[in-house]
Amino acid sequence: MSFVRPPILGTDDAIVRIVAALTARIGSSRYQLWFAENSRFQIEAGEVVFVARNSQFRDWAAEKFGPTIRESVAEAIGERPVRFAVDAALGEPEAERPPATTAALAPATPQLNLFGEPAVPLPPKAIKKLQQAERDAIAKQSRKWKTFAEFAVGPSNRVAWAAALAAAEEPGLGPNPLVLHGPVGTGKTHLLEAIHAVWRKQTLSTRPVFVTAEEFTHRFVQGTRFNKMGPFRRHFRECSALLFDDLHFLANKRGSMEEFLYTLDALVTDGRQVVVTSDCHPRMAEEFLPELVDRLLAGGAWGLLPPDDETRLDILRRKATGAQPPIGDDVLKYLARNLKGNVRELEGAVHGVRHFAKVHGQAVTVAAAREALGDLLRHTVRAIAVADVDAAVCAVLRLSSGQLQSKSRSWQVSHPRMLAIFLARKHTAATYGEIAKYFGVRQHSTAVAAEKRVRAWLAANEPLAIGDRRWPARDLLDRIERELQK
Repeated sequence: MSFVRPPILGTDDAIVRIVAALTARIGSSRYQLWFAENSRFQIEAGEVVFVARNSQFRDWAAEKFGPTIRESVAEAIGERPVRFAVDAALGEPEAERPPATTAALAPATPQLNLFGEPAVPLPPKAIKKLQQAERDAIAKQSRKWKTFAEFAVGPSNRVAWAAALAAAEEPGLGPNPLVLHGPVGTGKTHLLEAIHAVWRKQTLSTRPVFVTAEEFTHRFVQGTRFNKMGPFRRHFRECSALLFDDLHFLANKRGSMEEFLYTLDALVTDGRQVVVTSDCHPRMAEEFLPELVDRLLAGGAWGLLPPDDETRLDILRRKATGAQPPIGDDVLKYLARNLKGNVRELEGAVHGVRHFAKVHGQAVTVAAAREALGDLLRHTVRAIAVADVDAAVCAVLRLSSGQLQSKSRSWQVSHPRMLAIFLARKHTAATYGEIAKYFGVRQHSTAVAAEKRVRAWLAANEPLAIGDRRWPARDLLDRIERELQK
């Protein structure tokens, strides 16, 4: 069946919203490839019509993208009937057919709205908002997603990387939800994007959703304010899988946290994979609802730590590939030894060294790198001191300053002191003798014994009763190390 395109009065803004919502779901490249020249939307008596250039394309679009199109309509203008039809005029040469309605961003002398009522023209500010929303949606979908092949695997992230890869290859069959946690710049978002990149290559029937906690909160607030919670919930609860970045952003935002909890329950109960990132282990997130922590612990939680020397060198080699001028391996090894920061700091160092060499018209040497990164190196070389470890342990366990250096043998002091000795050996260049002297123990063999004791706790993840809480050893150590990195 074909029909003549009727005049569209006061509907351009609604159509722009629908196109933007559809583009956000399927991606700009897919929209341009399949829909831009082969279809259009129009609205008749409150009904949304998807107009195809021929019956074959209509049937294909209805079968493959019918649910997605209906979701886009519901999100853009609320629940409306959607009909699939054909207009042979779409097959005519460009010069012989009228301009597509979807190209207009402002209604031309509107007289009636969708419901046959007098239409109110959109103000210029509203039109600009629509245009920006469409550009943002397209930009989000056209971003370059990071991949597993680009991820530098090392001892500090190997388990988390393996868990992410398993979730990408077999969603819903492993730990669900999967929590990737760690300090900033350790690769959590990279792994989340890599999972999404794998899922995007699967069949078109799958619709994984990638969202940051900030965006989720904004959309939740907008849905509540404008009575659009139906489309909001369908978008997140009817997806094939959910990738949720920076969960810690929801801390102390009770409404958003409860909404995410219900979404999590709906997806996990149905066997759909959920992967979230956070800056700490769920057990350490004191601002989260107990119910949310309980759901997160029911899956799997794996941590990522700042890279070690070998992994830093691997990261630097990856970042230094391709661009000019070339950076020799001797310079990269020098940077790996002297820069102790996260991935972003390493990437910035590569850019800084290259820029310095270009400006001065010289090759990249160790001397040039030392001069280019003078301020950065001076700050990073400030290696962590034993006193920093002492302060971090006291801050997490709420001990008074100087308490770890006391002569007390109470387990309330001796256990934190052992943890401090272990961390001092791990994060500082101090010898056993220097550490023993700082904490007031009799001889360096006592420090050696303390380190062995903590290793045994970690191997068994033994619960430690300190103060009014019982801490799994690994969780407590992770909490102290995050404090140490502040």
